[in-house]
Amino acid sequence: MDARERLIVGLDVPTIGEAEKLVSTLGDDILFYKIGYQLVFAGGLEFARDLAASGKKIFLDMKLLDIDNTVASGVENIAKMGMSMLTLHAYPKAMKAAVEAAAGSGLCLLGVTVLTSMDAEDLADAGYSQDPHSLVLRRAGQARAAGMGGIVCSAAEAAEVREIVGPDMAIVTPGIRPTGSDHGDQKRVMTPFDALKAGATHLVVARPIVKAPDPRDAARAVLNEMVGALWPANR
Repeated sequence: MDARERLIVGLDVPTIGEAEKLVSTLGDDILFYKIGYQLVFAGGLEFARDLAASGKKIFLDMKLLDIDNTVASGVENIAKMGMSMLTLHAYPKAMKAAVEAAAGSGLCLLGVTVLTSMDAEDLADAGYSQDPHSLVLRRAGQARAAGMGGIVCSAAEAAEVREIVGPDMAIVTPGIRPTGSDHGDQKRVMTPFDALKAGATHLVVARPIVKAPDPRDAARAVLNEMVGALWPANR
């Protein structure tokens, strides 16, 4: 995969009109888009279908978690929509149900380990006794055992996650901030270059591109950082 197949731009905007404008602005530079809650609840599912039909790849970020039958039913329908990736929380039963439902569809299921906006204090407040690092590694092992297609984790954990999941699973890392950019509410972040060097296969970038004065220039800057990590001489 080249850099354009590895960069996923998060369409974290409130309306379909804004999403359409952004996709038009980015043009052929961007092949892969993430659609999450904000846009889904503004008509984003039909928009996702349309983008997929136009040849774009879509990462549907729904972070599913429910009883087994409900998860399976949802995954079955999402698999028919032409989506490329789908997230669910990396709970063993939910992952097992999703994998069975997606069998043969080509949909890559991603287990969300620990949100990159959460640190040890946040996990303790939520009732977890483990620190973020330990919980990420535990869930990575559970995702591999369940037959998931990949993992969502901070780039800071990517190298150790790769050791656990092996060479074939995708590692998708949000919390990516280009060199010199503001971290916002993300607490565990990394540059595009360093994330790929750490073992990530795909990088999710939203605000540094979406909120930039010139989104296309911002996207190209991220792609250039990624090329620096992917070029054989830099490996």
